[in-house]
Amino acid sequence: MIRGVVRFIDERSGGAPFLRKALRYVFPDHWSFLLGEVALYSFVMLVLTGIYLTLFFKPSLASVHYHGEYLPLRGREMSEAYQSTVHISLNVKAGLLIRQTHHWAADVFVAAIIVHLLRIFFTGAFRKPRDLTYYIGLLMLVLALLEGYLGYSLVDDLLSGMGLAIGYSVLMSIPFVGANLAQLVWNGPFPGGNDFESRMYVVHVFVLPIVIATLIALHLTLVASRHHTQFLSRRANERKVVGMPTFPGYAPRSLGLAFAVAAVLFLMGGLIQINPIWQWGPYHIADATNGAQPDWYLGWLIGALRLVPNFDVTIGNYTLVPNAFWGGAGFPLFVFLVLFLWPSLERRVTGDYAFHNLLDRPRDAPWRTALGVALFTWIFLVFVAGAADRMFVLFGLSYEAQVWAFRVLVWVLPVVALFVTKRICEELLRGEVVEVRRKLVEAEPVV
Repeated sequence: MIRGVVRFIDERSGGAPFLRKALRYVFPDHWSFLLGEVALYSFVMLVLTGIYLTLFFKPSLASVHYHGEYLPLRGREMSEAYQSTVHISLNVKAGLLIRQTHHWAADVFVAAIIVHLLRIFFTGAFRKPRDLTYYIGLLMLVLALLEGYLGYSLVDDLLSGMGLAIGYSVLMSIPFVGANLAQLVWNGPFPGGNDFESRMYVVHVFVLPIVIATLIALHLTLVASRHHTQFLSRRANERKVVGMPTFPGYAPRSLGLAFAVAAVLFLMGGLIQINPIWQWGPYHIADATNGAQPDWYLGWLIGALRLVPNFDVTIGNYTLVPNAFWGGAGFPLFVFLVLFLWPSLERRVTGDYAFHNLLDRPRDAPWRTALGVALFTWIFLVFVAGAADRMFVLFGLSYEAQVWAFRVLVWVLPVVALFVTKRICEELLRGEVVEVRRKLVEAEPVV
């Protein structure tokens, strides 16, 4: 049957050489390489569930009064966007399942990219000739964060409205151009013009998905053209690729992973509640609530906004850099700048300009691993600080005490993590040298 298909295609397109090469493409047999596929299949689920939701969602801020079946909201003034989302959740067939699956898929999509990024960083897979692939992956992460932010902001509930207010303030805080950018994006002062919702809608359902899909295609093309990296083994080396062919080895496994990802996301969408907007209520400018939290992947930005002390950079009566800039814009820009510059910085410091097809173990590069652990410890502590209000609401912990504690920990623990990680890597390498020497001594003949 396979030969018949290949013959049919080759006779009409001359594509047999390409198809034969694709079927013989070798994939590494290691679980960590599946992280990128989890992200890919989560994105596919996002697109499929998003298409269904667009059939019922109304991207409009026009004011209406709710007369649906949910009694606590009956008679309340709200936007058409919020009303249509409540209608999707409570009245449309499978609406709540699809909407929650869509939301969970967004969370898993970002999580898979981040875990994949950690694997790439700590194994040195970003080195030449795959640095361009690494840059595209980082850009994809940035756009995924923006896409997720716009997605839950479309609903116009109390939580998303507060998130948009914070985003407006952060954009306004950018020196020199922030005010003009905010006016341009929102089409006026917050909460913006009536067409702001439709602008978000177009960017969320059309512009960003196309850009992300294009980046995914380019990313996969570069991966295939340069081949996958692989861990050192008895058979693998810098010039030899070891693994399983696309068919019949890898394709069924990948297809099974796709169905597994879809099944888990649908189970989560059906069994685990997420973002019950009918409980938050519609957004009005004067309304706010304690303990409001964005999706998890924006928690580090909220934490940064809370930890930065209250100070502005002023010249006379002119505020050059408002306080919101440091945590909301400066912190994420610094983090992504470090990640984007890392391949060139490491290349310059180590003087290693060679091609690398084999991966490092984290212990093989103690300084890279130590600095990476310190950086991600710093980010994680800021992320945890973003939940300080939740810890106050749930456990009664003093909010002010938490903020001051985190302000100290974010500078102390990364340094501790740096030296501890470097020492662990060095000890692991030293232990391997001792073990090799012991085996050599044992193998020497006795005279």
